Amino acid sequence: MGLRLFRTNGGLAEEIAASAAALERQLQAYIERNMAALLGVRFLDSEVSTGPVHAGRIDSLGLDEDGSPVVVEYKRGRDENVINQGLFYMAWLRDHQADFEALVSRKLGAAAVDEVDWTSPRIICVAAAYSRYDRHAVGEIGRRIDLVEYQYFGEELLSLDLVASTAGASSRAGQGSAAAPAAGRRTVAQRLASTPVEVQTLYKELDGRLLAFGDAHSVELRHYIAYRRSGNFATVKVLSGGLRVFLRLDPKSVPLEPGFTRDVSRIGHHGTGDLEVRIGSAADLDRAMPLLRASFDAVA
Repeated sequence: MGLRLFRTNGGLAEEIAASAAALERQLQAYIERNMAALLGVRFLDSEVSTGPVHAGRIDSLGLDEDGSPVVVEYKRGRDENVINQGLFYMAWLRDHQADFEALVSRKLGAAAVDEVDWTSPRIICVAAAYSRYDRHAVGEIGRRIDLVEYQYFGEELLSLDLVASTAGASSRAGQGSAAAPAAGRRTVAQRLASTPVEVQTLYKELDGRLLAFGDAHSVELRHYIAYRRSGNFATVKVLSGGLRVFLRLDPKSVPLEPGFTRDVSRIGHHGTGDLEVRIGSAADLDRAMPLLRASFDAVA
């Protein structure tokens, strides 16, 4: 049973009927205007032409919180090949990285180009419904894909439900990085392999505990490993002396302990989240567990 909404009216339950968008373009325009709030993605451009060879138009392009390029495709009704369209346009985007980075520079400024991380680009598909075969298929494709179902309730309410989310082949559980690292640049996995065995063991334990929380997956990016639900709830940097974990918690809500937790809301850092937790031992990891869980719960 899908999401149902009711209006309280004199103590009686009055159901608000769900509906699809009247026009696909109406849905697209609304999400583009509110993309940061609705999808956690900075909107870049709409109806992007892929030229005469690919002969198509990408519905929306964006940049997510990790600097990953994002292709967004919409369908008013059921999936109607929206996944295949997203894959088609992602192939084009991978071959036109310079064009995308020029777009980022125009829309967000030249400094934003340094944020772009091609390690794991994303496809977000938004449709009224997906079949169980679609939900299974995205896990077999080996790409980073989110399936989002939408519903309108009357004229004032819109629901978005993330029904499937896959890390793709660039995750550590996949088949290797989807994009080769630049010359001289080591991947997170390579940096981890060069750390002392104690740090590697500590990371494996942290990884297991974060994924054991439930509906989460990890994505290896250029500077860190992101642990995600609908958005990042933890990002992990691997250092020779231990681990730095950035959490989506308000540092003012946490008693800060020197050498263990730190407010980084005004400090430039790689990783999403304003609370830094330093984990250098199994005891630190045990002590951090309530914070890790709180950040997971905060990201719906």
